[in-house]
Amino acid sequence: MSYVDGFVVPVPRAKLAEYRKLARKAGKVWREHGAIEYREWIADDAPVGKRTSFPRSVKLKEDEVVVFAYIVYASRAQRDRVNAKAMKDPRMASMMDKSRHPFDARRMIWGGFKPLVDL
Repeated sequence: MSYVDGFVVPVPRAKLAEYRKLARKAGKVWREHGAIEYREWIADDAPVGKRTSFPRSVKLKEDEVVVFAYIVYASRAQRDRVNAKAMKDPRMASMMDKSRHPFDARRMIWGGFKPLVDL
């Protein structure tokens, strides 16, 4: 059974190119350290809900888009090993400084998920 880390990120439209560069760099690091998949998408059909929604979850501003991302691992244990290696990778040093992110990291949502249905 696999394990997934999921993310929802508010990214300013004006900084999408910068964010894409950061995401590609991070994806390369995670894949090199053992992640099975690394994927990121821009929402194009995620309307603001009356009570909750992807835009509401990150307090999306008018000039931002929602990015949904996930990283797939073989297991929770493998995810923990990959994350530990990725965080120590020298290429990640500049990405760890939240003041340099092209998005507001305080509004990012993330978590690890074990399988419920696997078809």
